[in-house]
Amino acid sequence: MAFYPDEIYIQWMDQLAEDDFVVLDHFIDEDLFQLIFNFFEDRLNENDLKVAGIGALGDHTINKKVRGDFIFWLDRSRDEVLHEFYERVDELIIKLKTYCFLPISDFEFHLAHYPPGTFYEKHIDQFKERNNRLISFVLYLNPNWQPGDGGELLIHKKDKVITINPLGRRLLVFKSDKVEHEVAQTAKNRYSLTGWLLNNPVGLGFLQNS
Repeated sequence: MAFYPDEIYIQWMDQLAEDDFVVLDHFIDEDLFQLIFNFFEDRLNENDLKVAGIGALGDHTINKKVRGDFIFWLDRSRDEVLHEFYERVDELIIKLKTYCFLPISDFEFHLAHYPPGTFYEKHIDQFKERNNRLISFVLYLNPNWQPGDGGELLIHKKDKVITINPLGRRLLVFKSDKVEHEVAQTAKNRYSLTGWLLNNPVGLGFLQNS
């Protein structure tokens, strides 16, 4: 059974094609939200999250002046409790391939925790050394976000800035190589499940030196 009818997916895909991003509210139901959030809390309690870096391959560095989040990479075969989440991703990928003709062949996801006072400076989700990210995927896991809590995602488009509030169960999907964005400084703990849909399997998609 489909999670959403084709008519809804077509609306989403049209907006993605026109604006380079689309916001999908209530992408998951409350039960799945709680399951993912509980899994996230377990990883925090086990100190499984590690400080995030910037860059890829030899350019990968830790710089808290650029980004301050902590991450835990997910593994579909290991993290079986998240199977329903992955089923929703599978359906979304099918629709992106069908309606946007995207050659998606793999994905990668991690949990991301921004402690109070942290942020991520303006950037694009495409490495110079690795060019296989097609679509960026941010599922917000903040149960009671309120104005003033911070952690908004700011999309920079020409002469305007679009603010995306990190509301729980909200999914933001955008073109990885097109959308310049940043995470505003957060005043409270900020949680998300973030990832990328890839045109090559994980570990491939590296640019060759010329």
